[in-house]
Amino acid sequence: MKIDFYGVRGSIPAPGLNTVKYGGNTSCVHVKLNKGQNIILDAGTGIRSLGGKLINTDDPIFLLVSHSHWDHMQGYPFFLPIYQREREIYVCPSEQTIHDQLCSLLDQMDGAHFPVEAKELPSRTECVVENVEPELRRHGINITRKPLNHPGSGSAYKITENGVSCAYVTDNELDPPDKIHTTYDEWVAFCANTDILIHDAQYIEADMPQKHGWGHSLISQVRQLALDAEIKTLILFHHDPDRTDAQLTEIQQETESFFKSKKADIKVHCAWEGLSLRV
Repeated sequence: MKIDFYGVRGSIPAPGLNTVKYGGNTSCVHVKLNKGQNIILDAGTGIRSLGGKLINTDDPIFLLVSHSHWDHMQGYPFFLPIYQREREIYVCPSEQTIHDQLCSLLDQMDGAHFPVEAKELPSRTECVVENVEPELRRHGINITRKPLNHPGSGSAYKITENGVSCAYVTDNELDPPDKIHTTYDEWVAFCANTDILIHDAQYIEADMPQKHGWGHSLISQVRQLALDAEIKTLILFHHDPDRTDAQLTEIQQETESFFKSKKADIKVHCAWEGLSLRV
């Protein structure tokens, strides 16, 4: 599969001189399966650029939403394929989304929050809310889901094709102070031996204890998860909006040194807009 990053920032877009290298758009990742299916992980502001490329195709689009916070859905009204006549778009909300938020991507297009109403869209959008895994398998897509440790919860996704796997675990707190939806050991099992692990890495130790319980992981915790799960490539994702290019480069170097000190053959990237991987 081919994995391309269009938005890597968390919480709110962060344009500016200090975020040029890694980018300021919020979460959006495009996965192109070897068989040709287009999978999009989240619809943050990064999806706008992706839409400019997918508009030139007519293949069905499968959008997997981790949860309904603004930074994971605010780009959808600017996604050009939704304005294509008869374009097939399948939206899969998170497993824990409550009933009246099932199609929150469309609900925000109500004429008040966005001038174009969802009912005016010419595309054919279907919200897949029941039997999600079997429905996607019908289209040749194999996924498994896991509940996130995040306020309001949400879903992590693991995509598998021909023995290759990519796990997308954003907005996840590995050591939450309150209710635990998925334990650390369960995360190790979920991520075990994956080729690509894209994981929330928003916080550093200096952010604690103030932000403990806000639903994001310490970078040091994510490094340990990568070790324990014996993954092949770690992508540090969902960067804090205040984290500068220089700070992220330092985190990249520290993480490389950490894995080297552990004699672990794990590649690592602090995600940036334009990062493209083939596995």
